[in-house]
Amino acid sequence: MVAALELYLDTRASRRIRVLWDALESEGVQSMRSLLAQRHRPHVSLAVADRFDPERVAEALAGTVVAAPLRLEFQHAGQFVGRVLWLGPTPTAELLAHHAQVHQRLARAGITLVEHYQPGRWVPHCTLSMRVPNALMAAAVRRCLEVLPLTATVVGAAITDHARDICHPLP
Repeated sequence: MVAALELYLDTRASRRIRVLWDALESEGVQSMRSLLAQRHRPHVSLAVADRFDPERVAEALAGTVVAAPLRLEFQHAGQFVGRVLWLGPTPTAELLAHHAQVHQRLARAGITLVEHYQPGRWVPHCTLSMRVPNALMAAAVRRCLEVLPLTATVVGAAITDHARDICHPLP
């Protein structure tokens, strides 16, 4: 399992994503709503690791407002290898700079992160489903397009490790 530094979205945007999760479920696509006993929350992950020590991460990020009130404009749907379906915000200079700052602080503290979340490789996204059946991908993407564009504001952040039942809020 992985641990993540998650950015949470405002209530309106989260509600729209949850409605999309329900629409995907109605198409036969297991959404993020079905995972983790329905405790999963719409988010964009800034950093991912095999495991995080929440106190060590919080110490590394002391003085940084991780939950900066960034405005995210979700403009597209995408798919990663393995049939992972997601909504993507436009990677603005502000978002990319915030991401780089967080990674720089974590790297200076010696915290090892997953390579594809590193600056220059990261694709900002909000995961909708972890494995869309090939036969249902077109219908799932159509459902995504029904909610786009979607504007969101970051309103919170946390270190999560669902395998260890950790959710450690960050400023």
